[in-house]
Amino acid sequence: MTPYQAGARLAAQTQPARRAAADPASLAAVTTLLDIDRAFSKTSSDLSMRAALDAMFADGVIAPWQRGEIVQGKVAVIRAMLQSPDSVARLSWAPIRGGVSADGLHGFTFGYLAAEHPDGRLAHSKYMAYWVREPRGWRVAAWKRRPIGAAPLASEPQPPSLPRRRVKATADSDVIARYYRSLVNAEAGFSSRAQRVGLSRAFSDMGTDDAVNMGGPDDPQFVLGAANIARAVAPVNGDQPAAITWGADTALVASSGDLGITFGVIRPKVQQDPGAPAPGSAFFTIWRRASPSAPWRYIAE
Repeated sequence: MTPYQAGARLAAQTQPARRAAADPASLAAVTTLLDIDRAFSKTSSDLSMRAALDAMFADGVIAPWQRGEIVQGKVAVIRAMLQSPDSVARLSWAPIRGGVSADGLHGFTFGYLAAEHPDGRLAHSKYMAYWVREPRGWRVAAWKRRPIGAAPLASEPQPPSLPRRRVKATADSDVIARYYRSLVNAEAGFSSRAQRVGLSRAFSDMGTDDAVNMGGPDDPQFVLGAANIARAVAPVNGDQPAAITWGADTALVASSGDLGITFGVIRPKVQQDPGAPAPGSAFFTIWRRASPSAPWRYIAE
């Protein structure tokens, strides 16, 4: 049994909280998505990193990468990931939470990943995946991974993130374009708010009580809750106008308008060396809202 298959089995056997109040169709969808994520992990233990990711990724998968890059396309993303020291390792992972959109076509999972090297050494990470349901099944449309210095202290599953009710998917391009614009505007508004009230207040206001942040390499667990995230991202001077700015370069959004993901680069407002390449940190943020008329709030980043 690989390092995180035991955790996956535990997660599969654990009943998520608030099951009685959940929409049955959406609960079934997120259960299926979590099972699929675990199944890809189980298969990956017998494959190279290239083969494991190739099976799981959508053709247009997007990943935030080093030096402020947003890498897009399966070939490019896998090529970038194979530059990692873990490229010779066998991967295994276990999700601790999942969520789905009201149309059942978009979703996300996150959890913990282990890379087992040929010499038996384990490298631990957190991971986050945004999924789309294609004709061939669920595939990862966005992925990021953050190494951590030690194995997570615990990996108990968290309650699923579910819509209030299931709705029929639409192919209306005008409707989807409107949802896309609202999501991009939400990310821009997030940055603008940080310029006015500071990072701490902005992260507190724009998140939810069950939002998660990957934290840093010294954080073995995900940071849970907007208030805790606010303290983590701005431990000092969080009430001062932010010295950074960001926006969405692109995004994906469910046809139900209640779940989506933005991609962009965080940059300093003032560059210290005008002759140097512009510094930046690539990101993606997963957003959720109760309905297409409600405000967007980040749920995972």
